[in-house]
Amino acid sequence: MKLKVCGMKYGENIQAVSQLHPDYMGFIFYDQSARYFDGDIPEISESIKKVGVFVNASLDEIISKINTYQLQAIQLHGDESPDLCKALNHQFHQLEIIKVFSISNQFDFKKLQPYETYVDAFLFDTKGKLPGGNGYTFDWNALEGYPSEKPFILSGGIGLDEAPQLKTFLKSPLSKHCLAVDVNSQFEIEPGLKNVQKLKEFKSEL
Repeated sequence: MKLKVCGMKYGENIQAVSQLHPDYMGFIFYDQSARYFDGDIPEISESIKKVGVFVNASLDEIISKINTYQLQAIQLHGDESPDLCKALNHQFHQLEIIKVFSISNQFDFKKLQPYETYVDAFLFDTKGKLPGGNGYTFDWNALEGYPSEKPFILSGGIGLDEAPQLKTFLKSPLSKHCLAVDVNSQFEIEPGLKNVQKLKEFKSEL
């Protein structure tokens, strides 16, 4: 199971977390987030995919960040259209495109269909007041109706306390298409600053 650590912000912390070799590291390019990133990404292993996280950004802004930070993946957290995904898919053939959908205990999976052709994965987090980073989980049984063959990333308030529940989930049929687990706020000392020891413990549980 792959691990994505999102909401990275500080250079030394980025390097420390990179030593744990997560598969993805997320940088939030949404200026209303406490984890907004506008610095320089230090040199990290090429095995770690740098993910740019956007909320209703323009195509030009996304392209600019891809080029500036040499992003290998983007995560679209707002109301981005299938046409935007199509444009990015056509312009960046090697780019991994992740479209986020926030889930309450009920979700209409028909919303995914228009994106199927243009994205590489979906990410499911908890529906709340903020576009991400709400700090609590949704009922993973809601994924029982997942109709797609596309991989998905499980997100939303996952921390050390959820490790036993996560192990059960990963052994169940619900996880058939689960590509990765995404963590953020439950491993923070403050917004954007991750507790490396806690992440290390969590990674050992996967």
